[in-house]
Amino acid sequence: MARTKEFDPDAALHAALELFWRQGYEATSMQDLVGHLGVNRASLYATYDSKHDLYLRALDRYCEMRGVQTMTALNRPGPALDAVRDFVRGYAAECHEDTDRKGCLVTNTATELLPRDAKAARRVDIAFGELEAALAGTLTRAQHEGGLAADKDPRALARFLVTFVQGIRVVGKTDDARRLDEAVDQALSLLS
Repeated sequence: MARTKEFDPDAALHAALELFWRQGYEATSMQDLVGHLGVNRASLYATYDSKHDLYLRALDRYCEMRGVQTMTALNRPGPALDAVRDFVRGYAAECHEDTDRKGCLVTNTATELLPRDAKAARRVDIAFGELEAALAGTLTRAQHEGGLAADKDPRALARFLVTFVQGIRVVGKTDDARRLDEAVDQALSLLS
């Protein structure tokens, strides 16, 4: 007869996500995870094969949550170009509000684990690709609405914006609000 789990794997995954996001992959030990999750090491290994497996699952969860937020923000009612502008401004606003300077778990993964970790690299590539596709779709909608000039390339602008917002996440780890706000204004001028 199989033993029932002594903990809630979903709650443990969320707690692990928060710890990895705050400390990073390398700085988080299995002992840190055991202590933070309140789960014994054997149960943790029985559910997640390794720290790396747990990290990748936490990253997947983070990407799912951010994906929902992104689609909600970009598909809101009203002019599509306004949705894109507000979305980009939202990245800077999140940095201003992030007093722990955690940044973005995807960006943190890219800067900490790539290029040596192929599984993490694949997830980062997927996350950036999904964000690019969502932005391109909204920019295309903005073009059809007449808000974005016909000579603008929605796919190229989306690729630029993905690169730009990831840079916002890196710069956002500093405490320079003016630098972020001025950069956002400059980037958004490309949409005019």
